[in-house]
Amino acid sequence: MIFSSSLFLLYFLPFFLIVYYLIDRSYKNWFLLFASILFYAWGAPKFVFVVMGSVLIDFVLIRQMSLKTGTGRRVLFWVSVILNLALLLYFKYMNFFVDQFHAMQLLFGLKPADWTKIALPVGISFITFQKLSYTLDVYKKQHPVFQKLQDYALYIFMFPQLLSGPIVRPGQIASQITDRLDQENIDYRLTGFYRFIIGLAKKVLIADVLGVTVNEIFALSSTELSSGMVWIGAIAYTFQIYFDFSGYSDMAIGLARMMGFKLPENFNSPYVSQSITEFWRRWHMTLSFWFRDYIFLPLAYATSRKLPKEHYWGVRADKVIYLIATTVTFLLCGFWHGANWTFIAWGAYMGVFLIADRLILLKYLKKSGKVPSIAITFILLMIGWLIFRSESLHEAWYLIRRLFIFQGGENTIWLNPKFWTMLSIAVIFSFWGGFKKIESWVEKLYFKPGNSLMIAFSVIAILLFILSEATITSSGFSPFIYFRF
Repeated sequence: MIFSSSLFLLYFLPFFLIVYYLIDRSYKNWFLLFASILFYAWGAPKFVFVVMGSVLIDFVLIRQMSLKTGTGRRVLFWVSVILNLALLLYFKYMNFFVDQFHAMQLLFGLKPADWTKIALPVGISFITFQKLSYTLDVYKKQHPVFQKLQDYALYIFMFPQLLSGPIVRPGQIASQITDRLDQENIDYRLTGFYRFIIGLAKKVLIADVLGVTVNEIFALSSTELSSGMVWIGAIAYTFQIYFDFSGYSDMAIGLARMMGFKLPENFNSPYVSQSITEFWRRWHMTLSFWFRDYIFLPLAYATSRKLPKEHYWGVRADKVIYLIATTVTFLLCGFWHGANWTFIAWGAYMGVFLIADRLILLKYLKKSGKVPSIAITFILLMIGWLIFRSESLHEAWYLIRRLFIFQGGENTIWLNPKFWTMLSIAVIFSFWGGFKKIESWVEKLYFKPGNSLMIAFSVIAILLFILSEATITSSGFSPFIYFRF
């Protein structure tokens, strides 16, 4: 079930909210858990039992781990980690591994064995990372174990963030699962409603409109695809993926607020970043912080213990440590996004510029001024998104070359006024976060609108909902880009 579908907007969500607001507080968590399992089962009926089974096993393992010390504690910790990673590797990456093995067999003249492709359960990457967060935090004694299975199951299954995040740590939501009385009020419900509608409009009115033209551009043959069209397609996709994913995050955060939950923010005007380093502090922040805390920092600490000298190959040890930790972290980050060499290349690309920032680039970007550094960073990101979107490394290289060789082609696509209008709106809303007055206005909208603003926001939200639903009805819904991951 998709947030931006008529089934969800006109049937599931209204019915859920009516029942949720009317029932006694003691039953709210049970009803939310039931609705969340139904929500997941609607789109993945075969896999819901796999996820439920893994949740039950994890709950028992981590509960036992919390009672033990020494070797027993470590063994249960690694059993939980391995089981979760095995689930992710099997469902998400086994097809990729088999394809690589088949390619090697062909190189040696061997006939590949038959293989039935494994279907990818929706949300498996996000679910796995949340489960690993719980395992790691309890093991490090940074969070107490959940005492009730229903509480842990709700932490994993809560439908607003179930499929594409934000990735929530147990410490960010555990207390709200057991008691959120102070947050179950009209302010939370209204601001949640505004946030949900803004996310819906981002997805349906901007991302999906841009996506239609983006798909048409990149479906052109080599004789039709000019350098100018590649630039237009690349720019449009850069905004499409932002409004698609940030739209989902806004909808998830808004839905949770309507139920009295406060989820962590996931985006903070990433395209006003003046470096790739800053971009990763603003883009998909819950994932960035997850990799920072659970991969980068432990790896950097472990590496520092192995490098006692002050310099290596003429480079300071701290920079060597950063290089190693960043390289590994972003190769894993790229592979987490998808089972394809293009995602690994994208992760490596991002890692290279993060290392370049640390070694030399930040100094020059700072000297160039705010606007030039934003423009340079945006172009670097746009090239990265071309790699991210491509089906193969050959296609990615072909598109990047087309950006800069300025080759003409037969223009067979009509870029209609609707596309240009939405692209212009996307540009405005992507970069207005760089203005402090706009940022403070958005803060009011999201968190604490006064009585005078509530009426205006309510009218705007209702109009945006009508426009979005009309668009969905007339053209159908499009899955979120990150549902692939």
